[in-house]
Parts: sequence; C-alpha cells; structure tokens
Amino acid sequence: MITSTYETRVADALPQILERITTAAERSGRDAEDVTLVAVTKAHPIEAVHAALAHDLFDLGENRVEELEWKAGSLDDERICWHMIGHVQRRKVPRLLGRAGLIHSVDSLRLARQLSDRSVEAGEVESVLIQVNTSGEETKGGFPVESSGEDLSAVLSLPGLDTRGLMTMAPFTDDEAVLRSTFRRVRMLHEELLGVEGYAGEHLSMGMTNDFEIAIEEGSTMIRVGTALFGRRSTHD
Repeated sequence: MITSTYETRVADALPQILERITTAAERSGRDAEDVTLVAVTKAHPIEAVHAALAHDLFDLGENRVEELEWKAGSLDDERICWHMIGHVQRRKVPRLLGRAGLIHSVDSLRLARQLSDRSVEAGEVESVLIQVNTSGEETKGGFPVESSGEDLSAVLSLPGLDTRGLMTMAPFTDDEAVLRSTFRRVRMLHEELLGVEGYAGEHLSMGMTNDFEIAIEEGSTMIRVGTALFGRRSTHD
C-alpha cells in the first residue's frame, strides 16, 4: 500500500504536537485531556482529511463554507465533527446549518441573528462560539472586547443558538507578552460570562500553530492546528 505524503506528515508531527500539548497543560496545572485539538484541513485536499482520520483526529476545521460542504458531503463518517473556523457570509448560512458541529466565528450581531432565524426556521439548534477581538487589529474579526457587553447579551438571548464559549485570533507575532495578554483578556471575559443565562461556557478556542502552547497556559480548551500537522499552504493558520 502506498502511503500518502499527508499520512507521513501527520505520523511524524502528531506525537510531537501531543507532547507539547501535554507539557503546556501540565505547566498550567491542567489535564491535556481538557484540550481539544482541531486539525485544520482548510485549503488542503481530501487526502489530508483521510490522514487525520487515520490518526483518530475527528475534529476537523475549515474556513470556507463551500469547502466544508464539499468535504463533509464526500465523507460518510459520523465520528467527524466539522468546525467552521472562518468568517461566515450571512447569505451562506443556510448551506452551513446542520453540517458544522461547531461554528467558531460568530463575529457580529447581524450574523448571529441570521443564524438564529435560520436555525429556528429549520427547527434546529446550532452550537456556536462568539468571536471576540482583543488585539484591536482591523484585519481580525469579532466583537471588540472593550465594548462587547451589550452585543454579547443580545447574542446570548437569541433562540436557536447554543453559545458554547468564545473564540479569538491572536496577532501573528512572536511577542509572548502580546500573546499572553490577548488570550488572558478572552479568558477573563469568559469568566465574567460564566453563569449568564444562555452562555454554556464550555470552550475557549484560542491558539494556532505558532502560539498554541501559550494559549493552553492561558486557559484554552480548543486549539486550531494546521501547518504543524499538514505542512504549509498558501496562507498560515
């Protein structure tokens, strides 16, 4: 049997990634089992998905509705949980409903309302994370953390949505102080929301290939890793 390049990459990389997750969790007094590894297959071919599944990675991340739709339709495997981690255009919401196990990127009240309306119409409840912007970068989506209170309350009151936690994207930097500050502010907001009606508060989706260890130390329960697993593509994860 011919082994694909992706199978070789994942076989080589995964043990090291799992070890790094364990070490980071231990440094923060946590259990590595509390951290979910989302294998980001976005912009990679279906061979990357097969390689992930072969190594028991069933949480898979995509950032385009069309690509998630195609890959989900190509695989009949109930073990897979598809994570929508990219920006969702409101007009594409109907195509996403029922396909994504968790939508990480609810980045505006308008999108939340669209998701709510369509979920209620379909008689479904969508699991979502609220994306917050703690870095202040205009290129990053999400609710500004400084002025998010009223908007977040509005999201939490919407029917048809199960708000499971928060998500953020840190600046692409090697400055550890900046990264820690970014992740810590999200964790603090998460702690403020615990106990608020409509907020399940299970997940903090923070950390990618270049910063997931710091994110775990600062409380992340879900990291999104692509490049370290599958190699580089046209954009970094």
